[in-house]
Amino acid sequence: MMIGRKTGKKDVEKFTAPKQPFFKTIRKHWMLIAMLLPAIIYALVFLYAPMAGIVLAFKNYQYSGGIFGSPWCGLKNFKALLVAGKLGVVTRNTLLYNLAFIFLGVIFEMGSAILLNELLSKKFKKIAQSFMFLPYFISWVVVSAVMFNVFNYEKGVVNSVITALGGTRFDLYNTPSAWPIVLIFLKIWKQTGYGSVVYLAAITGLDQEMFEAASIDGAGTFQKIRYITIPSLVPTMVILVLLAIGNIFRGDFGLFYQTVKTSALLQPVTDVIDTYVFRLLITNSDIGVSAAAGLYQSVLCFITITVCNKLVKKANPDYALY
Repeated sequence: MMIGRKTGKKDVEKFTAPKQPFFKTIRKHWMLIAMLLPAIIYALVFLYAPMAGIVLAFKNYQYSGGIFGSPWCGLKNFKALLVAGKLGVVTRNTLLYNLAFIFLGVIFEMGSAILLNELLSKKFKKIAQSFMFLPYFISWVVVSAVMFNVFNYEKGVVNSVITALGGTRFDLYNTPSAWPIVLIFLKIWKQTGYGSVVYLAAITGLDQEMFEAASIDGAGTFQKIRYITIPSLVPTMVILVLLAIGNIFRGDFGLFYQTVKTSALLQPVTDVIDTYVFRLLITNSDIGVSAAAGLYQSVLCFITITVCNKLVKKANPDYALY
């Protein structure tokens, strides 16, 4: 090794492995590629092939002509979306709900992971984590049925208790102002247990010598959480937030459709892009306008994740997704 001399082009070529031909590389690693083949086929069939349907957003779809045989209509479908006057409302609702889901999700998921990590009893920790994880497996159909039986105006459990105590009934399904709180609560309740697993895994992988050194220096539990645990979880948090931002204009269809159903009274505060597209397709059978709304949603998500990733890359390149 030569010290004090700049690395030149010849040195780089010396230590750089020669590139192998493409087909030779495939033949050499055929077993690894064969293991990856099912995932590749799945992505091609279910993710990339359907992208050809984007052309429906620019066509007047006819069943006789199919996707590629239907006549072109330019931006007529997008114009119909704007004329309907609901695109701005559903876009606003989708964005605001997802911002609340992301912000509160980070707080509750990280907080619950830290609290679970601080539990001394391993048995109680496993039981608590299991109960926290359980809501993730409950279908939104089941959640909506339970909600209806609890908050039903005439025979619901809540209203039965209220009337038994001499109070007046509360009609949740005819009170639009209450639904943002209800939807946010249900989403956080369902996703906290699942999201905390990632943070708990990150905490488990932290170097325990840092905590031991902090204890020797006299740091308490809250000081170690504040100055060691939380800063160490920042990279994980940034990656999860960036992934969530990539879907910030995509609503949880099960949450917004199953719990609200088709109530026109609640639509101004509960309608998101996903339910709006579904309603366009079911009620109007307008495939072209529905495809235009879906493309609009995808473009918004792409722009958002690209801008946010660039901002994160400027602040700290290590935290960026790509």
